[in-house]
Amino acid sequence: MNPNPSAPSVQDFKTVLGPETVFRGVLRFGESLKILGRCEGRIESQGTLVVGKGAEIVAEIKVGAIIVAGSVKGNIEATNQTEMLSTGKVFGNVRTSELKMEDGVVFEGRVEMLKNSDSLDIFSATATQLKQSLETL
Repeated sequence: MNPNPSAPSVQDFKTVLGPETVFRGVLRFGESLKILGRCEGRIESQGTLVVGKGAEIVAEIKVGAIIVAGSVKGNIEATNQTEMLSTGKVFGNVRTSELKMEDGVVFEGRVEMLKNSDSLDIFSATATQLKQSLETL
């Protein structure tokens, strides 16, 4: 039974990097990847990345969706969805279209909500630009 109905089950993953895995470099994958070990560098995909409980990631991440149950040190850009589970720790900025965060998450950084890939950066925009962007909603 899957304790988190919105998260894919283990058999849904195309690739799983086990707890003994240590990877350094640029990691690219297709549909889905679950990391249970350690990864350093950069992670890129249009698919779903799951950082399992106990996993340690030190990387810049750009994916379609991410579920964090382990530790991530680095910036995350998830064009579709970011979900942080209660055991998750994120130390970095997050850019995403949808954010779900459970109680107990450790998060140090800032969040930018994306309307699309060319969205307005609310942290560097003027008050006039922000008002104009709200009028289009």
